[in-house]
Amino acid sequence: MFVRVAVGAVVATRNRRLPHPVLSVMTANRRPRPAPNDRELRLWKVGRALTWAFAAAVLVSGGIFYGLVVLLDFKEIDTTTKLDAKTLFDLVKLSFGVVAGAGALVALVVAYRRQRVDEAGAHREATRLHAERFSQAVDKLGSDSPAVRLGGVHALSGLADDAPTQDLRQTCIDVLCAYLQLPFTPDPGNSDPAHQERHHRYLALRKVRHTILRLISDHYRRPMGTHRSWQGCDLDLSGVTIDCTMDFSEAVFPRGTVNFSGAVFPGGALHFNRAVFCGGAVYFGDAVFSGSAVYFSGAAFSGGTMHFTDAVFSGGTVYFSGAVFSGGTVHFSDAVFSGGTAHFSDAVFCGSTVHFRDALFRGGAVYFRGAVFSGGTVHFRDAVFSGGTMNFRGAVFSGSTVHFRGVTGPVPEGLLSAVGIPVPATVALAAAWLPERT
Repeated sequence: MFVRVAVGAVVATRNRRLPHPVLSVMTANRRPRPAPNDRELRLWKVGRALTWAFAAAVLVSGGIFYGLVVLLDFKEIDTTTKLDAKTLFDLVKLSFGVVAGAGALVALVVAYRRQRVDEAGAHREATRLHAERFSQAVDKLGSDSPAVRLGGVHALSGLADDAPTQDLRQTCIDVLCAYLQLPFTPDPGNSDPAHQERHHRYLALRKVRHTILRLISDHYRRPMGTHRSWQGCDLDLSGVTIDCTMDFSEAVFPRGTVNFSGAVFPGGALHFNRAVFCGGAVYFGDAVFSGSAVYFSGAAFSGGTMHFTDAVFSGGTVYFSGAVFSGGTVHFSDAVFSGGTAHFSDAVFCGSTVHFRDALFRGGAVYFRGAVFSGGTVHFRDAVFSGGTMNFRGAVFSGSTVHFRGVTGPVPEGLLSAVGIPVPATVALAAAWLPERT
């Protein structure tokens, strides 16, 4: 019953356009969308429509007539002093033709208006049916039965696919995200027979959560513009515990906001292999990677912004191997690498601005082996290297501006040999790392 009330509150809150803590980040970053019924208000009155239609018809006819005169190179028009029978008959035919054309123009304008009215009526009917289905799906999502909730999840997913407007689709996605952000009772364990029923209920409700996460990633992998694609929609998974596999491989993020801020990744895997980040914003700020494997292998960062600010990498593995940073901005500022492994091996930095400012490397391993710095800017200013492994073996510095000034700690393995002597003007090393002059 608690879930039903909470989800209903989120839905009602969104419909009233009031702030809600669950949707605060997404609402703040969402661009305003036109109201879904705006197109119904753009019909002109009949008199105005006919006036403009006749004026346009006269202008077009006059233009065509003048063009034919010029094209056929007429010098002058013969005139006669008498109105013979043939000329009179031609004038009568011309009069009837003008009247018939005017009638056809009126019929065209009326038919156009009727078509627009029919389309508006169909739109209102589709919106009404959507509202009815939405209410039924949310009611299922708030059921006490996990099986009924699972049905509500699939109903909302299908409703988002069939939504008549982007705004209504976004509402369905928001409700699914809000369900994931609701608090849940942790697993009591299966060792005590008295807790077995609670353990089984926990597993059933976890299945509901995992189904939502799977459906979200499945829809984001579908190419934009195709049926059932959610690319370009906002996605707010801030604070959510993601302990299963989500696959965004080859997804395109051209706009909108995808928010994993404060999310916890204790296990499973998150795939962004060969994904394209060409606009919008993706947030992993304050996220905790404590056991998952996160893959950005072969991903292309060509625009927009990606934030790992204050993220904590305390376990698991994060792969940026072979990623191409050719545009936009990627922030690892104040991130903490205290365990696990982060791979930037063979990554190409050729145009983006990548920030590792004030990042803390005190454990685990971070690899830049074979990375190519050929453009853009990479900042390690004021970062702290206090433990673990930092490896730049085989890296190529051929054009990027790379800053290590203010860095605390020993020089990373292989960095000086990769930079070369003399140090290129585009690479600024910490003072303690500079080779001694002889």
